[in-house]
Amino acid sequence: MEGLTNKSQLDIIEIGSGTGNLAETIVNNSSKSIDYMGIEVDDLLIDLSASIADVLDSSVHFVQEDAVRPQILKESDVIISDLPVGFYPNDKIAQRYQVAAKLGHTYAHHLLMEQSLKYLKKEGLAIFLAPVDLLTSEQSPLLKKWLQNNVTILAVISLPEAIFNQKTNIKSIFVLTKQSQQSLESFVYPLTDLQDPEVLRRFMKNFKKWKEDNVF
Repeated sequence: MEGLTNKSQLDIIEIGSGTGNLAETIVNNSSKSIDYMGIEVDDLLIDLSASIADVLDSSVHFVQEDAVRPQILKESDVIISDLPVGFYPNDKIAQRYQVAAKLGHTYAHHLLMEQSLKYLKKEGLAIFLAPVDLLTSEQSPLLKKWLQNNVTILAVISLPEAIFNQKTNIKSIFVLTKQSQQSLESFVYPLTDLQDPEVLRRFMKNFKKWKEDNVF
């Protein structure tokens, strides 16, 4: 987010903000001025995140909503989410989406990706933690069709298996933007270790070179 945005002030929406840990991390560590709003459906988590923000005297805001349902939200510079994985139970609502399954329930993380792009500014970034099999799963053909027609994939960064407690929980970072006419080469990188300084140094070197080559 820091490397791919040039603005000094950012409007950020987090889908599925949980206890607000990511909100506090970003607001307290970003070099930018952040207007941050988290959307969370769980009433216990939303109360906890609001309480933590109050204790820390943080300027972040949270609302309790089902993010798949239509919302009245302003467009934001950045949408972020550690996407909840599973099936969305309300097929009637899901059928409003291009990624909706023809039969049975639709993956909630597919619906949230499509929904998020509706709240994203033209040059904004969508940064998702999503299942590593996002583009190869059973419902991936519907998602890939939507991606091809609406999205430019800026980056796919695979994360170390060791940080996940089960192989079925492994996720990668996907960085998307609304489809543009500019021809871009996606940054695809396997990040093998989050503790090794040399691994991180190589990652940042490659990321910086990719940015320069793609006129960011």
